[in-house]
Amino acid sequence: MNHPVTVIGAGPFGLSTAAHLRARGIPVRVFGEPMVSWRDHMPAGMVLKSTPAASTIDCPQPGHTLADYCDAAGIRRLVTDEDLIPVETFIAYGEWFQDRLVPGLEQVRVVSADRRPGGGFELKLDSGEQFAARAVVVATGLSGLAHLPAELAAAAPDGPAPTGPVSHSSQHHDLSVFAGKELIVVGAGQSALETAVLAAEAGARVRVVSRGRGKVAFGAPPWRQPRLRPESPFGRAWSLWALSYYPHPYRHLPARTRHYLVRRVLGPLGAWWLRDRFEGTVAVQEVSRVVRAEAGAGGGGAALTVRTLGGRTQELTADHVIAATGYRVDIAAMGFLGHELRTELAVSRGAPELGAGYVSSVPGLYFTGLPAAASYGPVMRFVCGTEFASPRLARHLAAAHG
Repeated sequence: MNHPVTVIGAGPFGLSTAAHLRARGIPVRVFGEPMVSWRDHMPAGMVLKSTPAASTIDCPQPGHTLADYCDAAGIRRLVTDEDLIPVETFIAYGEWFQDRLVPGLEQVRVVSADRRPGGGFELKLDSGEQFAARAVVVATGLSGLAHLPAELAAAAPDGPAPTGPVSHSSQHHDLSVFAGKELIVVGAGQSALETAVLAAEAGARVRVVSRGRGKVAFGAPPWRQPRLRPESPFGRAWSLWALSYYPHPYRHLPARTRHYLVRRVLGPLGAWWLRDRFEGTVAVQEVSRVVRAEAGAGGGGAALTVRTLGGRTQELTADHVIAATGYRVDIAAMGFLGHELRTELAVSRGAPELGAGYVSSVPGLYFTGLPAAASYGPVMRFVCGTEFASPRLARHLAAAHG
């Protein structure tokens, strides 16, 4: 078949995959808005938790690292573990990468992708165009995967909303809207802690509610990292080193172990540089669990019922609750995948089961980025995962469909 390969998504994983495929001379059509999740679903003023070494988008050609972008843009080079990366700089880097390596990006939405009689796939765009593809790479990142626990969802029957009592952290770009208001942030990871700091610095009165084992803690600065352990993009530790550079065996682990490691490795932990801004600025309440969330009395604000560490039930009230409760991969949420594809896909706890080269149980259908984490490990949640995923996916696809 001479049909092009389709890449759905134009974030770091989609752009990296497209760059590797094009370097192999494979015709590719790429769909999506460049860096849209980073631009629209991350708060203004955010700083990346990852180091510069962990924030380069992989490609086969030299000259396209984050440091190379800094040189091209005439800004200070970001290269050491102590250099902080503003989200605005990272977005501009991704757009620069796309302009140089993935020209012709089509900023339209894929509304459906399904099997095609005779082989390959049939896709439809929101422009009305229909076309055939010999292979499809799903690289949609965090889109549609925001997770709201059941105990919080009761207060948002129509889904989390910035104007309702409960929202998700991905729905807030401008946290200054909470100036002068009482705000509860549920969570203990970087998203929760940085959201809380940015809202407090914008004039909100903020309390972080951390649940169960999710105690508020911060990582060690680079100069306090242990010296007798191997380096990785995430710090010095044998486990982090193995998961970063040797994800090959990960998919052969028992499913229960794989899902546990994705949740727990590199779990809730604030960045070392956030501690000084957080402590003394944001109140913290550690609880055994959140029992439920409800709209406040008279429909205004929100009420959060919690079980304290001492076993008592307590009600907390605020003008709004932000759930910084992460993301959960669920094939059912990927509505653009046709019914036949979704029913044929082998999944484990909602995530696609992937084989060598990131191919799913449907030949020609590939997943990369966060949806691949359950098969290839926690490194797939981070930009540096492109270094492992993209060349292997491109090599497998070229051999099978080139």
